[in-house]
Amino acid sequence: MAARGVGLLTRLPLHSQRRSRVQRSISRHLSCPGTVAANFGSEEQPSGGAETGSEDKTPKKRFSEVQKERREQAQRTVLIHCPNNINEKKFLKYLSQHGPINNHFFYESFGLYAVVEFCQKDSVNSLQNGTHTPNQRTEPAIPFKSRFLNLKLKNPSNQMPEQSYAQINNQSPPSSKKLFELLSYAESMDDQLNTLLKAFQLTEENVRLRHLTCSLIEDIAAAYFPGCVVRPFGSSVNTFGKLGCDLDMFLDLDEVGKLNVHKDAGNFSMEFQVKNVPSERIATQKILSVIGECLDNFGPGCVGVQKILNARCPLVRFSHQASGFQCDLTANNSIALKSSELLYIYGSLDLRVRALVFTVRCWARAHSLTSSIPGAWITNFSLTVMVIFFLQRRSPPILPTLDSLKSLAGAEDRCILDGNNCTFIQDVYKIKPSRNTETLELLLKEFFEYFGNFAFNKNSINIRQGREQNKPDSSPLYIQNPFETSLNISKNVSQSQLQKFVDLARDSAWILEQEDTGQPSPSSKRPWGLAALLLPPGVVHTSLSKKRKKPVSEKVKSLLASIKSSTTDTSKGTRGKRAISTQA
Repeated sequence: MAARGVGLLTRLPLHSQRRSRVQRSISRHLSCPGTVAANFGSEEQPSGGAETGSEDKTPKKRFSEVQKERREQAQRTVLIHCPNNINEKKFLKYLSQHGPINNHFFYESFGLYAVVEFCQKDSVNSLQNGTHTPNQRTEPAIPFKSRFLNLKLKNPSNQMPEQSYAQINNQSPPSSKKLFELLSYAESMDDQLNTLLKAFQLTEENVRLRHLTCSLIEDIAAAYFPGCVVRPFGSSVNTFGKLGCDLDMFLDLDEVGKLNVHKDAGNFSMEFQVKNVPSERIATQKILSVIGECLDNFGPGCVGVQKILNARCPLVRFSHQASGFQCDLTANNSIALKSSELLYIYGSLDLRVRALVFTVRCWARAHSLTSSIPGAWITNFSLTVMVIFFLQRRSPPILPTLDSLKSLAGAEDRCILDGNNCTFIQDVYKIKPSRNTETLELLLKEFFEYFGNFAFNKNSINIRQGREQNKPDSSPLYIQNPFETSLNISKNVSQSQLQKFVDLARDSAWILEQEDTGQPSPSSKRPWGLAALLLPPGVVHTSLSKKRKKPVSEKVKSLLASIKSSTTDTSKGTRGKRAISTQA
């Protein structure tokens, strides 16, 4: 995938167990108070570094506030391709002549790049005015003025190695070996789940880069549709994003009609001349087709552009080579953004939610239950909704139902999109916290037991009401779309994949029940707790194999065989005849 091998270059250590210190260290570069980065840790990742059961005292901003601030931050930012031997101090001094710098970092992706945020947008304009189009002596180039720049050294020989060089820090997800090492040092299973969360969650720099990428694509789309907005949605903004995940974005044209809205004077009203098309879907296809062509022909760093216009939701797929992200661009997908906001709220309500979701997703990927390739597999979104539903079913509930969030909403929260009621309260502070104090270890075990015995053959999952309901159709797995309630978000899942999930859930519950989940002695190399659940399929530790004579999925068969054997023994004793039994 394009996102692999992306690394950041800063002087800040990014070891998963020290990331909270990294986030605090970033702010030492800030010279503009009140920015998003100055308050980082309170918005994108509300519960990243806290332990289970502790109170999250960081302020939780509204989702809309966070996205607005991130967009403004991105508009003050430039992306610069740099020589490998760049001197950081001289580089920053050179840029500072255009205005004070608020923040910066370096990363690697097909070369060395710098992300530089100025305090004012005018500084970006000043930098662009001092930038020229490259010479066309070698090969012709299409002149395109953007915030994606290329820095050249006039005298490379004068750039001697100095201590101001930044250090490379890998921003890809940890390898399996590294993850098992981190989990082995944990003191408890709760600590293991939080360690996994810290190792996989998006960093501050990665979040910045995602919003900047959307902003660069917006600049291209604005050439055709002035006033449009390209908004990220999904894992990039809902606090459940994993390092290396794709970047989903949509072209929001609703803002175009809101520009320069004023009351017409007198008896006249002025409208733009437009071209009419038979349907909104055709309009979306035409718009994305044009944007796709523009990205392919003129978009710096945009490669592998595919126009998938006949899908249920038309999209343009491409790789943004400079950032390393695999991107999907759709149009007017406001409901998807509302779903992202809902997950953002659920992730903000309790410290255990994100840790449990990340763990279940990682477990599913380790056992090939999910895949980056579209197919009959369970998706990460479906798994996230299943975790939310499970937490709604606890006693007392850890998360409220969507209907209860709707009942708390005020007039300012009212939202109707495409005829669907997407209303729920947006202020986290107005939601009463849960009184449930269950540990992550218990919740993980109960999650596997709950869905290992769930009646998927007749019941559906519904987080709007937080209870099982009869399935409206024969789909193997039916998870109601929270807003478009007539849709099943897991319609793609096959019966065999669902059965695989059920069998693995039962097996995992059995492992957690049988194994001593306490940390083994340092000399022991046996995977324990969460690590035991993440072992590749077919790999079970020897000591655990001795305990487990039959897989949990055969418990029913064993019980029937035991009953049958008991019956034959009774028959032999009462009739005095030798009985022959056949074990299943």
